[in-house]
Amino acid sequence: MSAHLLMSAGRGPQECSWAVANLLSRLEAEAARRGVRAHRVETVPGDRPGTLRSVLLRLEGDGAAAFLKEWTGTLCWQAPSPYRNTSRKNWYVIAQAVEMGGERTAFDESDVDIVPCRTGGPGGQHRNKVSTAVRATHRPTGLVVVADTERQFSLNRAIALRTLRERIERGDRQAEQAAVTARWRVHDELVRGDPVRVERPR
Repeated sequence: MSAHLLMSAGRGPQECSWAVANLLSRLEAEAARRGVRAHRVETVPGDRPGTLRSVLLRLEGDGAAAFLKEWTGTLCWQAPSPYRNTSRKNWYVIAQAVEMGGERTAFDESDVDIVPCRTGGPGGQHRNKVSTAVRATHRPTGLVVVADTERQFSLNRAIALRTLRERIERGDRQAEQAAVTARWRVHDELVRGDPVRVERPR
């Protein structure tokens, strides 16, 4: 199985970006020991060399789900700041499982049921007597469109298929954008105490 984990310094100070980088190294080392593959999908560098504002990871392997749970929540890197003189030693980071958006829907005409139908309302004598309109149903998604603007069945069929394809592609794009928006919201979440993990330099 595979899952995605977003680790972010949120709105924290530069030490939190330092904490992300250190926690990421600790996570990757532990994942390797447990046979979980951790791939960096996306990283956002911090202001200081070697720091990270955020990292998006894909975790793969039989133990990925259990591993993900152990690293989900508020994480704490406990160490003195390398950048300034402060008594603070706890630097908090948020780690959250995220959705990446579904795979693109493959459009195949064999998945579409085409049914001729008549249309009501104005349109002329020919339109009322002959079933030239088309009702097209995409079985995998349940989308239904009716095309009746042309007098020829074949033209309405082509219009219906094109409309279905466009609506499916638009739906895929909207789902992807919603997933991206949800991931970015993680960066704005407040990170408080009670961490699920506390890691320290060894």
